[in-house]
Amino acid sequence: MSIEVRDIWKRFDSFVALKGISFKVESGELVALLGPSGSGKTTALRIIAGLEAADQGTVLFNGQDVTNRRTQERKVGFVFQHYALFRHMTIFDNVAFGLKVTARRSRLPKSDIHERVMELLRLVQLEWLADKYPSQLSGGQRQRIALARALATRPAILLLDEPFGSLDAKVRKGLRRWLRRLHEDMNITSLFITHDQEEALELADRIVVMNEGKIEQIGKPEEVYEHPNSFFVYNFLGHVNLFRGRIEGGRALVGNVSISLQDQPPANSSEAILGMRPHLLEISTAPLGQISFRARVKRVIAAGPQVKIELESEWGDHLDVEVSQDRFQSLQLQKDDKVFVRAKEARVFLDNATK
Repeated sequence: MSIEVRDIWKRFDSFVALKGISFKVESGELVALLGPSGSGKTTALRIIAGLEAADQGTVLFNGQDVTNRRTQERKVGFVFQHYALFRHMTIFDNVAFGLKVTARRSRLPKSDIHERVMELLRLVQLEWLADKYPSQLSGGQRQRIALARALATRPAILLLDEPFGSLDAKVRKGLRRWLRRLHEDMNITSLFITHDQEEALELADRIVVMNEGKIEQIGKPEEVYEHPNSFFVYNFLGHVNLFRGRIEGGRALVGNVSISLQDQPPANSSEAILGMRPHLLEISTAPLGQISFRARVKRVIAAGPQVKIELESEWGDHLDVEVSQDRFQSLQLQKDDKVFVRAKEARVFLDNATK
């Protein structure tokens, strides 16, 4: 079951939440709507679910116009960030709720409802909690129950609104892997929203990057990360060191650093922004050629597989570098050590492109 939105606009009083967005989720895909708070992600998801009406535009499921259909007629499963479980019901009854309130003429027999609920609880690996209440479960367990409830009516489309946003980092990471496997096993079309770049890059088949009610870029995770088509996408996806400088003769000049711009030859400009990702910076205690620059070590964070080194450049800007543990051991850096830094890759944006 594919999802397509065409030229969707939505206004709340004087605030324009969506500005003519269009995208398609192919059948069986897992797609992320990624963007900061206020970018329009939740509004778009609610319009697809039928929980909100668009001012203009069309929503299609499998090519069929569902714009004016009620939520119940769209047959989508919806998982909220804060679980929305019924506190007075057992876990079994929470999962069974959608099946029990179905119109009598199409309602399953009690034995079939019981079988399906237990099947779903086994699917989310929580069948042993059937008789418990939501207050007796952990946050991660409650989120899995919310997902089981959304799947009970066997929707063709699953919509998830920041499903892991209220969980701690370790639980969130485990649930991401679990959801990915579940999605593949069930072959269901899924659309989830998140402001967590790592979550989108790790989980989605494709990413729709949103900002201020518009779509900035659509593509596979590696495409939007490696080939961002705007300053916003580049800056939003992952940590970036940003420096102000100028462009002269096809080179970026920042402090006393001169970076070749063979892949991006913008015209000369008195104002530009140079971006460098921390893991694409090389660091050494010896000069690294003419395009390296000096810096001073301000702090070292050595915990974890990558060592994070905070530096102060010779022109006074802060920057972060990430190196492997092996490389760090060979450098033996301490606070206030003087080092040389070279960018393996840098991106330049003219100042007006960052507005």
